[in-house]
Amino acid sequence: MYKQLLENLKQEFEKALAFLKAELGKIKTSRATPTMVEDIEIECYNQKFSLKQLAAINVIGAKLITIQPWDKTVMQEIERGVRNKSPFSPVVDGDLIRINIPSLDEEQRREYVKIASEKSEETKISMRLHREKVWKEIQEMEKKGELREDDKFRAKDDLQKLMDDYNKKINEMHKAKETDIMTI
Repeated sequence: MYKQLLENLKQEFEKALAFLKAELGKIKTSRATPTMVEDIEIECYNQKFSLKQLAAINVIGAKLITIQPWDKTVMQEIERGVRNKSPFSPVVDGDLIRINIPSLDEEQRREYVKIASEKSEETKISMRLHREKVWKEIQEMEKKGELREDDKFRAKDDLQKLMDDYNKKINEMHKAKETDIMTI
């Protein structure tokens, strides 16, 4: 009976993990990744678009991002948007925009590790809130007679196991990002 609640919770946890992965991807490291720039809002055609909607974004080597707009007429808007809404200095080179990713100093690395830790902790808090909601639903089911007491405690154990598994995944993602940031 409670299995469906756990399945729904697992889906919520997967969404939280996907969100964390996207957020960690936006944190700057010394290695170039498309996620560093793909969500930058660019104003063109009298609207706002994310960069990934306007151009192909590629990484060449570990330090270079190239942006190739599908419509060359928006090249200047893209260049201006990246310059104004990111810490990068884009350079227009023919049909491409190039962004060299500078190395981070020790202070910047520590700051980015701190941001990654905050994002990971926010995800854990969100997951705990979801778990508490499901636990309350399970307790209500038991009070209404829809669930036996043994099943309630089994559900509690299953909830904790699920929570532990996802906390482990979060810790692994955080550790990998921290290693990535601190690697020179």
